[in-house]
Amino acid sequence: MKMKEFEVNNQEEFEGLMDGGNLEVAQALVETILQNLKGRKRHIPAMSIVLQEEQLVLDVTVDRNDFIHVLETNLPTYEKYELYEKCAEIVGAINFLKGKEK
Repeated sequence: MKMKEFEVNNQEEFEGLMDGGNLEVAQALVETILQNLKGRKRHIPAMSIVLQEEQLVLDVTVDRNDFIHVLETNLPTYEKYELYEKCAEIVGAINFLKGKEK
């Protein structure tokens, strides 16, 4: 899967993008996790963010140890957009990961 790329003008826009509630960001993170639930890699690339003014590219990765937190954090965004089938998939992944922790 190709990494999702976002373009923003500056650091301020980047922070706004990452503050939560953005469906595209949530999808990039959640899809990365769902596709790597059973892998072994610790850090998985999720998206690239181009900061135009700083002429900088930030690659955002998801740490396997943060999978549950990232899924739980992004679940309300999916609920807000009424993507209930995906919500069920996320809840299933959270339960799968919590079961593995024990």
